[in-house]
Amino acid sequence: MRKKILLGLLVVLVAIQFVRPTRNMSNQATPNEIGVRHQVPEEIHAVLKHSCYDCHSNNTIYPWYANVQPIGWWLQGHINEAKRELNFSEFESYTEKRAKHKFEEIEDAANDGSMPLTSYTLLHRGTKLTPEQSKAVAAWAAQLK
Repeated sequence: MRKKILLGLLVVLVAIQFVRPTRNMSNQATPNEIGVRHQVPEEIHAVLKHSCYDCHSNNTIYPWYANVQPIGWWLQGHINEAKRELNFSEFESYTEKRAKHKFEEIEDAANDGSMPLTSYTLLHRGTKLTPEQSKAVAAWAAQLK
């Protein structure tokens, strides 16, 4: 009986490898990129791209383990949720009120260190913002809110 259960689990595990989520990958800048209407200094853009864009843009660079299900589904769920909250690739489609609120949230997240998430920085070394980067991002967001 145990062998049948283990064999059944193995079959399910192999079968789910063929059911993959849609990837969040685009090689093109959109007409709604944050830099279209808002001034984004090069050093701030570099920080955002390195530490934020995997979850908060239309272009994620996936780690190898995203190809293993159900981990890939879990990651894609987090990315989809993060993009609903803030998407730098679609930022210019936000109303002025929403954009100002997002800048407030960016400032707060930079000041309190809540972003990027610890679960992300543990697996993606070098993405945690330095104190200088946090201060710069917070100052940039504060001037735009």
